[in-house]
Amino acid sequence: MMNREEIKKDLKKLLSEKRYEHTLGVEYTAACLAIRYGADMDKAALAGLLHDCAKYLSADDKIRYSKRFGMPISEYERKNPELLHAKLGACFAHAKYGVSDPEILSAITWHTTGKPNMSLMDKILYIADYIEPNRCQASNLKEVRALAFRDIDECLCLILKDSVKYLATKKSTIDPTTRKTWEYYKEFMMQMENHS
Repeated sequence: MMNREEIKKDLKKLLSEKRYEHTLGVEYTAACLAIRYGADMDKAALAGLLHDCAKYLSADDKIRYSKRFGMPISEYERKNPELLHAKLGACFAHAKYGVSDPEILSAITWHTTGKPNMSLMDKILYIADYIEPNRCQASNLKEVRALAFRDIDECLCLILKDSVKYLATKKSTIDPTTRKTWEYYKEFMMQMENHS
């Protein structure tokens, strides 16, 4: 496997300066969340470092590489090839950077849409991507950041809810996987509340 410094050097060449700064922010935040929740800090940091490693590709290249890797492309992804960077990122992490750890590859795969029943590592990367220090879009970011270190599941639900609401206001169609993830975690939180 390529070492962390070599990966950083490569990413610095490929990504825009802003995207590279974001990547370092996600690497740092994922490591912090891993410490908080008792996950493997090195794995979380590596997932953070590589989560956007295919982001720089053009839409056509994303589709071309997806075909080359034999990745199925949904109708929604074909219309929104930007979404392919997550699954492609996992392919690149494996093929180009030598990462074979299934936990890391899963976290990279699902960091954009989420999925029902996410692992702790999946949740860490999904949340780290949203709250890293360079992010400033979400109006309630301060609240989300505090919640991330208090209750990871509640934080995940809040981000999903906000994402679905945001896409609805933009009149964007919502990725079916994101919708399924939101439905799953909405149900999950209701069950948690009923048991408490």
